[in-house]
Amino acid sequence: MSIHDETRLREQIATLGQSLFERGLTMGSSGNISVRTDDGGWLMTPTNACLGRLDPARISRLDRQGAWQDGDKPTKEHFLHMAMYAERPQAQAIVHLHSTHSVAVSCLPDIDPCDCIPPLTAYYVMRVGRLPLVPYHIPGDPALGDAVRGLAGAHSAVLLANHGPVVAGKSLEAAVYATEELEETAKLYLLLHGRNPRALTPEQVAELEARFPRD
Repeated sequence: MSIHDETRLREQIATLGQSLFERGLTMGSSGNISVRTDDGGWLMTPTNACLGRLDPARISRLDRQGAWQDGDKPTKEHFLHMAMYAERPQAQAIVHLHSTHSVAVSCLPDIDPCDCIPPLTAYYVMRVGRLPLVPYHIPGDPALGDAVRGLAGAHSAVLLANHGPVVAGKSLEAAVYATEELEETAKLYLLLHGRNPRALTPEQVAELEARFPRD
C-alpha cells in the first residue's frame, strides 16, 4: 500500500469517526473502527480513543497476522475485528459501536436471538440482513471473539448482548452506512415494540437479498 493510500484511509477513519460521534452514535471512548489494507494488514482505532477526536497519524497499524506495528496501541476489542475478518475475507472494514438504540434492543428479553430485529424496511434488509444475538460476555473476554466467529461467516452484522453491534462492509463507507441503518431500525423497532408492526414478507426479503447483495 502506498503512503498516499494509507494516509487517505487514516483520514477517512478520522472523518467518519467524528461524524458518528457528533451525531451521538458513539460516546466517550467507546466504539472502534478498522479497515483492511492492501498488504493484508489493518488500520484500527486505538484503545481508549474518542472517535470524535482521532489523530489520523496515531491510528494503529497491524500486520497481516494481527500484530501491532505502529501508531498507538489498538483497541482492546481488536479480537472482535479479527474474528469477523477471519470468517469474512471479503470484508474490507468493520465498525463496532455502543449505539443507544441498538444496545437497548440487545437488552430486551423477548427478542429472537437468531434475528434480533424484524425486516421492517427494505434498506435494513439491503444493508444489514439477519442480525443474530451474541450471548453476553464480559468486555475483553477472548471467548467473545469465538462467539462472534461462530456467526460471522453467515452474517455481516451481529449484535452483542448488553453491548452493541459489530458490522462488516465491503468498504468503510458501506460498514458505516449499515451501522447507521441498524441504529435507525433499532429505534423504529423500539417505537413499534408491542404494537405488532407489519414487517416485510419472506418473499419480499428474498427479492431484496437477490437484487442487492451486501458483499
